[in-house]
Amino acid sequence: MLVSPSLLSADFGNLDREIDMLNRSNADMIHIDVMDGVFVPNISFGFPVIEAVAKRTEKPLDVHLMIVHPQNYIERLRDAGATIMNVHQEACLHLDRTINAIKKAGMKAAVTLNPSTPVMMLEDVIADLDMVLVMSVNPGFSGQKFISNAVEKTRRLRELIERTGSKALIEVDGGVNEVTGAALAEAGADILVAGNYVFKSDNPAEAIDRLKAL
Repeated sequence: MLVSPSLLSADFGNLDREIDMLNRSNADMIHIDVMDGVFVPNISFGFPVIEAVAKRTEKPLDVHLMIVHPQNYIERLRDAGATIMNVHQEACLHLDRTINAIKKAGMKAAVTLNPSTPVMMLEDVIADLDMVLVMSVNPGFSGQKFISNAVEKTRRLRELIERTGSKALIEVDGGVNEVTGAALAEAGADILVAGNYVFKSDNPAEAIDRLKAL
């Protein structure tokens, strides 16, 4: 299991310390949630923070754009240091064009599905994706309760990937802990995003290891 700790739950008063901890840990990447207050009812952080994190970290940046018009920021996000650019299916009118533009810019292309968006919406682009993110909470805030249907949704997505021969990895974000993570692992998830479970733990590095062992 790969683990992508969500920086949204970190202590922003001690961000250098938090990033150094992740550098020393067995985390596989760092998940960065960018919110615009339009696509989701919250505002998080933008390019200055992404650039600062990229300079400090030794881990790839898994950037999840919960914003309208994400296609307008492809080159800028690449230049800020992102390895993976993750856009919402619901925010992209021309999703195929956006996916191809992300890959042309040199990043891995990922698409997120909100809890109410069915897996079938990706059937015609799944072969071109490097990753699909299943939201197991409604996006916008950390610390929400896990939506149990995400387990079956992950199973359906795994079936689609195997049927089409896609190489896309399945990432799940929202309410992830040892219990929900185990169910998601059994359903076919490859990457777990964890915020509070990691950063609110007494030993974040050990929390990451527990998820990786699932």
